[in-house]
Amino acid sequence: MLQANRGTVKPSTNFNASADAEVLHKAMKGLGTNEDAILQLVTARSNAQRQEIKASYKTLYGKDLIGDLKGELGGKFETLIVALMTSPITYDVTSLHNAIKGAGTDEKVLVEILASRTSQQVKQIVAAYKQVFFHTDNGFNIILANRQTGIQAESIESDAQALFKAGEQKFGTDEQSFVTILGNRSAEHLRKVFDAYMKLSGYEIEESIKRETSGNLKDLLLAVVKCARSVPAYFAETLYYAMKGSGTDDNTLIRVMVTRSEADLLDIRAQFRRLFACSLHSMIKGDTSGDYRKALLALCGGDDA
Repeated sequence: MLQANRGTVKPSTNFNASADAEVLHKAMKGLGTNEDAILQLVTARSNAQRQEIKASYKTLYGKDLIGDLKGELGGKFETLIVALMTSPITYDVTSLHNAIKGAGTDEKVLVEILASRTSQQVKQIVAAYKQVFFHTDNGFNIILANRQTGIQAESIESDAQALFKAGEQKFGTDEQSFVTILGNRSAEHLRKVFDAYMKLSGYEIEESIKRETSGNLKDLLLAVVKCARSVPAYFAETLYYAMKGSGTDDNTLIRVMVTRSEADLLDIRAQFRRLFACSLHSMIKGDTSGDYRKALLALCGGDDA
């Protein structure tokens, strides 16, 4: 198993929330804003420490730190700094809310968050914002929210057989069986099921999903499989395709860099280097600019060229 914290951002030693609040206040006081001071401080503190800084800022100056940052900063840099200052559960809930409000749903965000978070994190998200989960397809949301933990050795073979019967062995597809098994089982359990499925059917589970399902359901099931196999590899791919080609999907770039910076960004960097012909650092450097780039590279924490 990977270490619990394979992030690039660690808690600052000799941390003083009041002193940090003063630094941020000074950086925003008077004419002009010292963006460099803001990004260097914020990217060098853990999220828990940033929450303490927010509280100290309110006590010292009677003002909301995020409100002041929004007033002083702009564009993608502002979006990134505000995201870093937001608590993880609140940030995930807000991301889900933004993904479903208005016309159409940004399924990619729902897939990314629901498929990659631990069952405990998903339960917390559900508790924080239940309405979100009535907008996703096929009841997958509810199943993911009740995901099992550990390996159920006695049901590995029967799960593999159920998937085989639901797809390759059937005229048409029993989508609900795919949804129930892939949504309800733990990552460790699913990896065993995928091995058993390969032996039984002669196919990787991904091949069967691509053949047997389509649209949003296919994307969601494939994301769950990718995350079960390797969350860092899933996010390495997500980051690569956010920056590949013309234009950048900045919302995805910001969301992944922020949410994985204290979790597994070191492993994501390693997978990125393994899967693609460049380092994450070099791709961010070539695809972004200004204070936004500086802050992203600070979160990236090093080059694997």
